[in-house]
Amino acid sequence: MASIAEKFETLKTDNAPGQETRQQAANLDDVIKGETLVGRPVDFSHGDVDAFEPAPGAFETFCDGVRAGARQAYTEYRGKEEIREALAERLADFTGAPLSGARELILTPGTQGALFLTIAATVGAGDKVAIVQPDYFANRKLVQFFDGEICPVQLDYLAGTDRAGLDLDELESVFKAGAKVFVFSNPSNPTGAIYSPDEIRAIAELASRYGVTVIADQLYSRLHYSDGGPYTHLRALAGSENVVTIMGPSKTESLSGYRLGAAFGPAKLIERMERLQAIVSLRAAGYNQSVLRTWLCEPEGWLEERIRLHQAIRDDLLATFRAADGIAVRTPQAGSYLFARLPALDVSPLDFVRILRRQADVIVTPGSEFSPHTLDSMRLNFSQDHAAAKAAVERIVELVERYRT
Repeated sequence: MASIAEKFETLKTDNAPGQETRQQAANLDDVIKGETLVGRPVDFSHGDVDAFEPAPGAFETFCDGVRAGARQAYTEYRGKEEIREALAERLADFTGAPLSGARELILTPGTQGALFLTIAATVGAGDKVAIVQPDYFANRKLVQFFDGEICPVQLDYLAGTDRAGLDLDELESVFKAGAKVFVFSNPSNPTGAIYSPDEIRAIAELASRYGVTVIADQLYSRLHYSDGGPYTHLRALAGSENVVTIMGPSKTESLSGYRLGAAFGPAKLIERMERLQAIVSLRAAGYNQSVLRTWLCEPEGWLEERIRLHQAIRDDLLATFRAADGIAVRTPQAGSYLFARLPALDVSPLDFVRILRRQADVIVTPGSEFSPHTLDSMRLNFSQDHAAAKAAVERIVELVERYRT
């Protein structure tokens, strides 16, 4: 079992979104080549909520929550009942399976809070947990923090676009070996891949056969592109007996500053999560909960326009990357992430990330955050000002050429 010091060593935040200003500047003087590229600074480590404003009515609804005072401030630990009941109906319609707002849904401080509570409620010391590689960086960190044993399952995301690329044989092998929890994101963070209906059916069948609890992070499932193929909700196939689904309005709806998330699944796990939330954060911020009244019921055409604008940025950035020799990137089918694999450079990938910041005023997230075998990759959140994002990627490509071996 890991010591306290070892536990916290796994939780490094050096490359987490918004943390770049706390990093100590690396000495790159011996490897830097050429002049600085001038352009508007772009931080691809997270989306730009100024480029894409929150859904209409969010702020006004928040103000209504503030004016409600104590009735809104001190809700049940799992969230205000009236908000949960209304939200459960919309989530059930969206995911294709019934949902009890009273028993099977908890509101959390962001989807990160939901992920923490779900893993804490399902993973104990020595428990084997299947983790996709690459996938969201917090998955493996939380499993390690709770002394779980990671069982990696590879995602061959560059092999094609008709499926995400999950190795289903490997998944069954780790289930046979005793893994009792499986954590994955769909759409995939960082690749933007959508799991095909066949992959989701296989996950549901294997989880049922081996008694595995599945934690499905579906944060970006609404930002689904017109050429992205079908999206299949796991809980629609597997029911709610062994699936916890995590969603929230922070990304597609640009409501990240309100720190709102939702987790829904088996009542016994939601009960555990509420007990833990009661001693960690008490509840999702009471006034902010009211903003959920606007979620999944935005004005007609609003979501379609948001998707169209993101798809246009995606296509421009893909074209720029693919015009360069040796940069491999899958077309994201949903979400706002591009995961680009770099060609061979005469600097390390991590140094190249630092060089981008110093010489191009561009921040990206290194691939090492998502898997030990994607060190040569970088993730970009392209929910940005369109022109600024395109110019920033052009600077990235120029520096790739400058540092190419």
